[in-house]
Formats: sequence, C-alpha cells, structure tokens
Amino acid sequence: MTRGITLLALLPIVIAFSAADFTAQARAKDPTGQAPIEALWQQPSNISTQDAFYGPWGRASAPDPAAPYRFIRVKRSGVEPGMTVVDSLSREWSVKQPLHDVHSTEERVEVVLSRVLSAVGYHQPPVYFLPSFTLADTFGTRHEPGGRFRLNHPDLKPGAAWSWARNPFVGTRPHQGLLVILIMFNSADLKTANNAVYEHLTPSGSVERWYVVRGLGAALGTTSRFGATRGEADQFAALPFLTGMSGDNVRFGYTGRFDNLIRDRITAADVRWACGLLTQLSAAQWYDAFRAGGYDRAAADPFIRRLREKIAEGLALTRA
Repeated sequence: MTRGITLLALLPIVIAFSAADFTAQARAKDPTGQAPIEALWQQPSNISTQDAFYGPWGRASAPDPAAPYRFIRVKRSGVEPGMTVVDSLSREWSVKQPLHDVHSTEERVEVVLSRVLSAVGYHQPPVYFLPSFTLADTFGTRHEPGGRFRLNHPDLKPGAAWSWARNPFVGTRPHQGLLVILIMFNSADLKTANNAVYEHLTPSGSVERWYVVRGLGAALGTTSRFGATRGEADQFAALPFLTGMSGDNVRFGYTGRFDNLIRDRITAADVRWACGLLTQLSAAQWYDAFRAGGYDRAAADPFIRRLREKIAEGLALTRA
C-alpha cells in the first residue's frame, strides 16, 4: 500500500530528469564501474551470415539429442521445473523443463529470442532446445520431456545481476536498442534477476565482461501485468507495437509491469536503429531461429510475419 503511494509521489521527479542526468546517475551508482560498449553489444561483421540455428557457440556446443544424460541435482530456483545434468563428454547442463506441454512453453521462446539477439550482436550464453532426452539416475534410465539446455561452459562464468536502470550503458544506442527488441518480442519479464554479468575467457587468455539478458522465455505473447502469455501467435499479433509519439519519444503498446523502463525514454532514432539491425536478418535466418526453438515452419510463420510488420513500422518512424 505505502509502496504504491511512494511510487506515485516519485513519478514527477523521475520524469523531470533529463536523459543526460539519468545516464550520469546510473553510471555513478553502477557498482561494476565503467565498461566498454562491447561488454553489452558488438557489431557483427555481417548480420546476414550469422548462424541463427546453432547460434554463436555453434554445433560443437550443442547437446546430443541421442545421448543419455546423468542426473546431478534438481533445479531449485524459478517457477518451472528443471535439473542439472552431465552428458557423455562430462559437460554440465542446466535444463529448464516445461510445467505442462513441451510444445507450448517458454523454453522454446527463450531459445528463439536468444538466437535473434546474438545474431544482431548481443552476448548470449550457449542455449539450445531439445524436445526430449534420456535421463539416467538412481532409478534407472527413462525418457524425459526436454526443454531449454544451457551449457555451463568453462570459458563463461555467470556473476552478479545487473540492473536495467543502473548500468554503464543507460542512454546509449545499444542499450536502448536492446529494450526496443525485447519490447518488439513482447518480453513481459524485464526484471533485474534475469540479467547477469558474465566473465568470458577469450582464446588469447584475457577475460572480458559480458552484460547478458537471460530468462527470455516470457515473450511472443501478451505483456499484461498479471497472467502474461508466451508463445501465443494470435495474442502476440493483437498487441500494437507503436502507439504514438511524445516529442521524439516513442509510445509503445507494451502493457507490462516494467513499462517504466521505456516510458518517455526511447526515441524514434533508437527504434529505427534496432529495426535496422533486425531487417538485416534473412528469411532463412528467421526460420532458423524459430527452428532452433523447436518450431516448424507453419508454427513460426505468424510470429515472423508480425515481427516483420513491426520492423517495417519502426523503420518508417519519424520525429513528431
């Protein structure tokens, strides 16, 4: 009760900050210090040639759908079930499984969106989708429903969460563009807990910091504050992308509980920049991204059609 009153009281103060003031505050409060923009986003040499099926980690890092996986421990965080398993190559995997039907859950959506983000330059951990797998534990060997497989890669160590409002990139084009892409996909769960700062060991032996958005599965559906859906083509298509302008700031049809991240903060130029990245993806890459999440062509079509409509809408955006 008092929290809601406090937020309403603070709203005029927050709006009063200029973009420069907001950026300066965010950087001053960021506990990780300054970071190069490459820690968030790296310009791909050629977006149209990126592997949208296996992703940036390639086929070599993918889980073997025919191999048995040895149970290690139960996943204890989050809402959906899961476990940690080890494959025949001694690679450890974090598996997130569906609560119900494996064909209509956020695990598939997470892989799709991860592929799109990595193809346009945003860092992502190695994530893959398996519709099912063989599990070996103390009870024997059995068939398990699959889900999202995230490899615990030895060269990639997850660390603390990073905040959308307090990080070194607030106000930069890649930061704004990342939010635009997530809004375009109707990402309904833009909470800090889904973000992680990774330490990536490069082939040369140096360590670089990556600011990564994870937990991408609450998307491609509705963005309502309660009961948001995911992976629902009809509901995804029904929600408008852009609804108008306020000066040079864009208004979105987004209705999620994290709309404060985009309200009066995203410009027409930010939207055009993000859409300019996405328009470089070929038709084959779009289908590959959805195929990576277990979608066949017929299931992917309505999502891709709507996303292309949004991209065209964003590219046509001009200052009011």
